[in-house]
Amino acid sequence: MRVAVTGTPGTGKTAATARLEGDFEITHLNEAIEREGLYTERDEERDSLVVDLDAIEAWLGDREGIVESHLAHRFPADRVVVLRCHPNELERRLRERGESEAKASENAESEALDLILSEAVSEHGRERVYEIDTTDRTPEGVAREIERAIAGERDPSAGEVDFLDR
Repeated sequence: MRVAVTGTPGTGKTAATARLEGDFEITHLNEAIEREGLYTERDEERDSLVVDLDAIEAWLGDREGIVESHLAHRFPADRVVVLRCHPNELERRLRERGESEAKASENAESEALDLILSEAVSEHGRERVYEIDTTDRTPEGVAREIERAIAGERDPSAGEVDFLDR
């Protein structure tokens, strides 16, 4: 089984999946993109890589386990866990880790608009998408919810988290 753990940068994907290492094979896709050269260029203005989605999909092959990245939902998966965070908290987290005001604000806006969630549902269908609000949860608590989704102990839940008050 392949499980995509995705979400806007700053929602806690890396921190939560780190708690699952040893129990699951974890692929930190952003690290692999850099390490394996799975990008076409570096966008200096946005301080990001322009990824090669076809190259990433070929590199992933039939890999099983957890694939973690804000891009993970763009690839085949049996289940997709979308981590969510209230936009105000998300913006605070991103600025705290050194992101520019513009990048933090852009990501908070994407989160408020459910961008990654809507892409995940469009790509995989509601029946395979599990939404977890990380705003007030510890990484350990989020990891437990990911485990519950993998084990089938919770129902798909796309659309339950609402940040329209942003």
